[in-house]
Amino acid sequence: MKREEAQLRAIYDRTEGQCHICRKRLSFRNYGLFGKRGAWEIEHSIAQARGGTDHGNNLFAAHISCNRSKRDCSSRTARRQYGYQCAPYSPRKKKRNAAIGAGIGSLAMFLVPPQFKLAAALVGAATGAIAGYKKKPR
Repeated sequence: MKREEAQLRAIYDRTEGQCHICRKRLSFRNYGLFGKRGAWEIEHSIAQARGGTDHGNNLFAAHISCNRSKRDCSSRTARRQYGYQCAPYSPRKKKRNAAIGAGIGSLAMFLVPPQFKLAAALVGAATGAIAGYKKKPR
């Protein structure tokens, strides 16, 4: 099935250009070009042979070699050989983690004397936001 560039971009951006199995970089322009550096294709998290669909939640970007070696096993099983359990976080999930981290970090103001509350809240929020954004999935 021929894919539109917008659909390919959405799938590629979902994991910020990383293979969702091995987490190495992909090259957007090398979609479907076997043998090229960063070559990738669309991978079905739940294989079509096992009832998986073409719905967006089931589609991820993966190196051609990672996808082919996965066959019809689960993505979790395929990731396990690289020490991962889930796909890389999407930009949306990273922003959500940053917001949560900022909220938790701002609570630092309750741990300091009154004259330092504002500074503690700002530093705590900034530190929490950075930590939340950089948090990696297991």
